[in-house]
Amino acid sequence: RHPLATFFHLFFRVSAIITYLFCDWFSNSFVACFVTILLLLSFDFWSVKNVTGRLLVGLRWWNQIDEDGKSHWVFEAKRVTASTEAEARIFWLGLIICPVIWTVFFFSTLFSLKLKWL
Repeated sequence: RHPLATFFHLFFRVSAIITYLFCDWFSNSFVACFVTILLLLSFDFWSVKNVTGRLLVGLRWWNQIDEDGKSHWVFEAKRVTASTEAEARIFWLGLIICPVIWTVFFFSTLFSLKLKWL
């Protein structure tokens, strides 16, 4: 139903990981690599929060203030139907697997003592 949203949900995440892996081969500038990865992950955050989260799994959240002046965050997600099950699975797997990969990168960089890449 939403192939473009599904593509961009994975595109920014996978692009950031690929850039992290191969940026050292194409550029000697650490700052350029860092900024590129940071921009890709920022685009990913924006797209998940504003576009893909809403289209693929119906995520919505907002802040509601009651009569006492207390702030409450309200979170919603729609029920997954058979037609959106594949998209929902792609969304949640992408949301879970990519941080696991970044954690593996963290420990491998830590143990190889390339501390600037942490």
